[in-house]
Amino acid sequence: MFKKFLLTGLAAVSLLAFSFPVESFAHANTHTVQKGDSIYKIAMKHGVSAQQLQAMNDKENAEIYPGEQLQLPVALSASEKDLLARLVEAEAKGESYAGKVAVATVVLNRVESDLFPDSLNGVVYDGIQFSPVLNGTINQPAGAESKRAVNEAIAYQGYDRESLFFYNPDKAQSDYLSSKEVTTVIGDHVFLR
Repeated sequence: MFKKFLLTGLAAVSLLAFSFPVESFAHANTHTVQKGDSIYKIAMKHGVSAQQLQAMNDKENAEIYPGEQLQLPVALSASEKDLLARLVEAEAKGESYAGKVAVATVVLNRVESDLFPDSLNGVVYDGIQFSPVLNGTINQPAGAESKRAVNEAIAYQGYDRESLFFYNPDKAQSDYLSSKEVTTVIGDHVFLR
């Protein structure tokens, strides 16, 4: 009886898995412009400002064309915001508020980049990228300032210098990062692209 139930359940799950339209997660943060769309309408639909949408797509004005692909800001669930805030708390402890915003921005930039996984969880848990993941400090709760920094980084998407990396040269050395372009230095962290 249990075996029949299990097989029926697996068949139902398999059927569900293939009944949804196939859409690449890599394109989850894009919008294909349709006839009648405007920057304002698209921004309202996705809960972002029109200025942010223009900035993310390097548009000097609001002119768009049907078929054009527009990049959208990364939208995070409450649990993803908490994960990012905990990473910021652990990774940027002792840094200024601006440094915390910059760390969160790097993670969001990685989600949008083709060089990294397409999800926040994928970026945070991608190998040996972040020491708080390796040493377990990511599991400690985030403070109010780190949570505020995450919200600002989400609102800031498209206005940054496209940093994809950061490190503290007093604590780590990297030949790989030494070949990257420095975008800014905030506190003890060097940010690069």
